[in-house]
Amino acid sequence: MTGVTLSRWTMSYFAAALVALMAAEAMMAVGYGFPAAAIAAPETLILVHVVAIGWLSLLMCGALLQFLPVLVAQPLYSNALALPALVSLVVGLAALILAFLQLDGRIAPAVPFFAIAAALLIAGFAFVLWNLARTMAAAPTMPLPARFVVVGLAGVTFTVVLGATFALVLGGTVDYGPLVALTTAGLPIHVVAGLGGWLTFTAMGVSYRLLAMFMLAPELEGATTKAALLLGAAALGMAIAGGILAVLLGGNPSLALLAALAMGVLALALYGADVLHLYRARRRRNIELNSRMAAYALVSLAASVVLTLLLLAIRRLGDHAAAVVFLIAFGWLSGLGLAQLYKIVAFLTWLECYGPVLGKGPTPRVQDLVVENRAGKWFLLYFIAVWAGAAALLAGLPLAFRFAAALLLVATVGIVAQLVRTRRLADVKDAARLPQGARPPRLLLSCQP
Repeated sequence: MTGVTLSRWTMSYFAAALVALMAAEAMMAVGYGFPAAAIAAPETLILVHVVAIGWLSLLMCGALLQFLPVLVAQPLYSNALALPALVSLVVGLAALILAFLQLDGRIAPAVPFFAIAAALLIAGFAFVLWNLARTMAAAPTMPLPARFVVVGLAGVTFTVVLGATFALVLGGTVDYGPLVALTTAGLPIHVVAGLGGWLTFTAMGVSYRLLAMFMLAPELEGATTKAALLLGAAALGMAIAGGILAVLLGGNPSLALLAALAMGVLALALYGADVLHLYRARRRRNIELNSRMAAYALVSLAASVVLTLLLLAIRRLGDHAAAVVFLIAFGWLSGLGLAQLYKIVAFLTWLECYGPVLGKGPTPRVQDLVVENRAGKWFLLYFIAVWAGAAALLAGLPLAFRFAAALLLVATVGIVAQLVRTRRLADVKDAARLPQGARPPRLLLSCQP
């Protein structure tokens, strides 16, 4: 453990991401964005991008900067690139919010915020991609979880390119006909590339390793994992490349998206079977809170797949797409992210604080940094609020959705408070908190043990 390298800025990524999550939940609670506004309204676009970029993408970037080197047994290419990437992404998101406010007529169009946002977000993601790609390129081997991450990084590349195209067209910088057509019809492709490729596929790869590590389960390298990788990659290729080609040729991307959905469902079914195997084959009999809550997130993923298929069968997917996206974003991706963050923060804090004195005397365990019974209540409230919010969207009850969003915010604040307590060593007994040679961790920065 003492040889593990800590990413200096990972905690800063996590902090910025959590602020964005709470801001998004507050917006939903006060009725900002859908369902109070139309799906394509600027208010909804602001809300969606605060979640997708500010929360989920920053969370994923921070996690990859720390754990991709673990996946490929290779040090991170550059610790120096993490800070400019974070600054570019945060400022780029702020510029994008201002651009949507311009689109809504609330800000004068004197400053080209869409072009500025496109440039900054491209730069920020490019810094992250370059750092991670160079790390993988230098690795001696490429295990299966890392190959999922490769596909996810291809997904974020297409997501950013499509998003930049939309921004430049909406901002009036570009008026090339095919790109205008892509902006008009390409939103489903953009969503699939982001939620499906970048966030879900990367989360699958990282979760294979984290769940195995935290539950002491055997690493999966078998036929079902390989099939999930191939089917999922093929589904994303069909949806993104096939969808873009269909739009540029003047067609409808729906057929490509439906074919991709069929392959994607099979890939997710295989992933689900793999995860069940990890839970059954674990050597840690008592499942810790992060793994128990990850199971709730996986239930949300399964529910979103079933809901999508049911809505397709009754031809109502277009009417209730927001409920599906909400369940994926907050039940699956956010639920899994918060669950693993609870363990990751404790593990990295323990490593930073007690790694230098390990073997020199008694030290607390990782579990001594947290109080699971207290945190578990907030996680339970979180998932109840997610499922209630999805049900309210399906039933067309905007006030009920706002109430569920308010509960989400309360639960998230409770979880964040537990993370801060962990980082401050607040739940470690006084006698064991700082043995000789140990150093208290900083809240937003990590130092190599």
